[in-house]
Amino acid sequence: MSYKIAVASSDGKVVNQHFGHCRQFLIFETDDTGKWEFIEKRDTSPACNSGEHSEVSMQQVVKLLEDCKAVVAAQIGLGAVQALMLSKIRAFNAVGLIEQVLEKVNETLNIKTES
Repeated sequence: MSYKIAVASSDGKVVNQHFGHCRQFLIFETDDTGKWEFIEKRDTSPACNSGEHSEVSMQQVVKLLEDCKAVVAAQIGLGAVQALMLSKIRAFNAVGLIEQVLEKVNETLNIKTES
């Protein structure tokens, strides 16, 4: 069974964006062997402004990602983690190359990865 992982990245190479400041999420689809591929970019308005977020803006971002099983960002605040959890989306804080981060997320989600 395949599922989607949203990645907060400004350049498509590394996970380097804060969830609340992110203007785009890269969506990767992972199959049950752990192989993944990039499928699309989703543009959004940042959920946070000056360190604060509104419920409306946070819910808009969560709704954009509601078909994803997990979200990976360089930093995710507690409010965002809670909003994601309510939609059954796992939140991961990670920084690094997208490929390496996706492998670790798959391991955490109990998916065998293959090179």
